[in-house]
Amino acid sequence: MTVGITWQQIALRLILASLAGLVIGYNRDEHGRPAGMRTVMLVTLTATLAMLQVNLLLPLRGKVYDSFNVMDLMRLPLGILSGIGFIGAGAIIKRKNDAVGVTTAATLWYSTMLGLLFGGGQLWLGSAATILALIVLGVMRHVEDFVPRAHRGTLTLRFADDYFQGQELEREILKLIQALHCDIHGVSVRYEPAKRLDMLRCELKWKAKGRQAAGMPHALEQLRSMTGVREFLWKE
Repeated sequence: MTVGITWQQIALRLILASLAGLVIGYNRDEHGRPAGMRTVMLVTLTATLAMLQVNLLLPLRGKVYDSFNVMDLMRLPLGILSGIGFIGAGAIIKRKNDAVGVTTAATLWYSTMLGLLFGGGQLWLGSAATILALIVLGVMRHVEDFVPRAHRGTLTLRFADDYFQGQELEREILKLIQALHCDIHGVSVRYEPAKRLDMLRCELKWKAKGRQAAGMPHALEQLRSMTGVREFLWKE
């Protein structure tokens, strides 16, 4: 790798980093993870910008023959970006099965990198990075609304004491749930006595687009009025 770097090379690296962050972030969004496209893209671009700044500073002298001072370029981005991680961690709030503030933490980290760029004299690179951040935080927010995300929940049904249908009822309910586009990842049943279905519990997984509240799939509401259902319980 040459010491000098052209703006064409900078643009190519930023584009490739953005595409890498987009692909990985889309995958995380699709699987319902808190760190989605915007978060991963910001983190990827931040790391790219740190290395670009080091590359731009490489032509400067590291040490003259009569000095004990050494300019270690790699320590510059490493120290500052590691330190900002503590502030970013404070912006993340854990709520049940979700995390709030992950994008905020990534934005803080990214903003720190912008400060390094402007402070190091890479004004054009810093300006371009600012525009990129606005695109990621603004445009990508609307793109995320069209990404189907995975959600999970547990459905528990208890049945009336005088309703004897047993395995026939169990098969009917499981078939109905699958017809509602919900994947069943675990089933536990209780028969009491041996031929009467007393309780059925299902671990469900389904997909809903973007920022729609997970909640319970509306299609499952029809199970409430099903003959023989005494109790309907839902837990996310």
